[in-house]
Amino acid sequence: MHPTSDLLMERARYVSRRWFLRDCGVGLASVALASLTARAAGSAEKRFLATRSPHFAPKAKRVIFLFMGGAPSHVDLFDFKPELAKRNGQLPPASLLKGYRSAFINPNATLLEPKFTFSRYGECGMELSELLPHLGAVADDVCFIRSMQTDAVNHAPGQLLMNTGSMQFGRPSFGAWTLYGLGSESENLPGFVVLSSGGKGSSAGSANWGSGFMPAGYTGVPFRATGDPVLYLSNSFGVDAQGQRETLDVLRELNHTALQEHGDPATLARIEGYEMAYRLQTSVPELMDTAGESESVRAMYGDVAKPGFARNCLLARRMVERGVRFVQLFHEAWDQHGNLLNGLRRNCAETDQPAAALVADLKQRGLLDDTLVIWGGEFGRTPMAQGTDNGRDHHNRAFTMWLAGGGVKRGFIYGKTDDLGFNVTENPVHVHDLHATLLHLLGFDHKKLTFRSQGRDFRLTDVHGRVMSDLIA
Repeated sequence: MHPTSDLLMERARYVSRRWFLRDCGVGLASVALASLTARAAGSAEKRFLATRSPHFAPKAKRVIFLFMGGAPSHVDLFDFKPELAKRNGQLPPASLLKGYRSAFINPNATLLEPKFTFSRYGECGMELSELLPHLGAVADDVCFIRSMQTDAVNHAPGQLLMNTGSMQFGRPSFGAWTLYGLGSESENLPGFVVLSSGGKGSSAGSANWGSGFMPAGYTGVPFRATGDPVLYLSNSFGVDAQGQRETLDVLRELNHTALQEHGDPATLARIEGYEMAYRLQTSVPELMDTAGESESVRAMYGDVAKPGFARNCLLARRMVERGVRFVQLFHEAWDQHGNLLNGLRRNCAETDQPAAALVADLKQRGLLDDTLVIWGGEFGRTPMAQGTDNGRDHHNRAFTMWLAGGGVKRGFIYGKTDDLGFNVTENPVHVHDLHATLLHLLGFDHKKLTFRSQGRDFRLTDVHGRVMSDLIA
């Protein structure tokens, strides 16, 4: 599917008509040209971020991706392994390490037991770490994938693969693909918004939410935690609303002239960008003001008065209510090579309650059924210790992610790992498979959602991917 192919065909038609009217001496050329190009430019601009129909009826209409940068430890949080506890301090079986490549540690490092106790939650009996009691409270609404796999062993390529389908820079992000395929439902907010917490930026940087070779209008827009959420949101001293509007009207006319002259689709993104920036000055302050939320809702999420993951989760819910198609929260804090116990306690204290509150809040507002919530990082952590008994290395052979809403089964576990949490033994799910399934939930055949660049059709799933129909409700 090429949502912008009509735009490009329209561009070709009006450029050829323009050439005909200009160079072939047809009478009333200027009048006809003005009419034709105005219609072409106007209709193309309207289509750029307007809502579009997917390949088939979607189960999910919007996405909230809670990205846990740094890689949470699956064996300490989601995938309890009694055998790992029994064999604490022993060397892994030699057969297990054949062909194994770790990021930093010697593969012969000793096994490290799970550091926290596990309990069963909900009617489904989901087994989770003691650090995740709030997630346990919504376990019956969550689908756990315990058999994730990835090709990357380090953070930046792992984050790129998870977010763009490639370990190389320059590809469109999952959020950009979603916006490209479905368009935006909001006229006053960006279709794709990014919020960050956790103390540092993501390892792969803005490429995680970039549009790659797609038009810039599909790029995620980062909102800042302090000050103006978007830089230069407030007018400079001496600039009033009327003067600003008049300036934008002139810029719009100049950009339309450039569009008529060159037919460059990037000009459409520029026009929409200026207009969106103008509308943001009103819509963003209203969005960011959470004072109107009830005390009970604010208490659900935790401390939403200060910048952080809790506030970002509440803002994500407010955004999807206002038509934002894709919201991605980055919490880069999970790289526990050391200080595993305290690090996991701190991370879960910051994220467990807000993430669970988001699921519960969406459900009570009737939004969970068609909102897809995703939680996970770029890979997992080793069942072996790194250095002392208080750290784990990167592990790409098996890790856990969870989904909620948007057409996935509830209170469901998909996939299985071996007794040590080292290898997947049932229903392996590569990142490409995850992407294929997520696109399916959004109404797309991942093999047909393509964008043509440099002479070839690109996909989020490249030449891979299979839909995991068993976890779809």
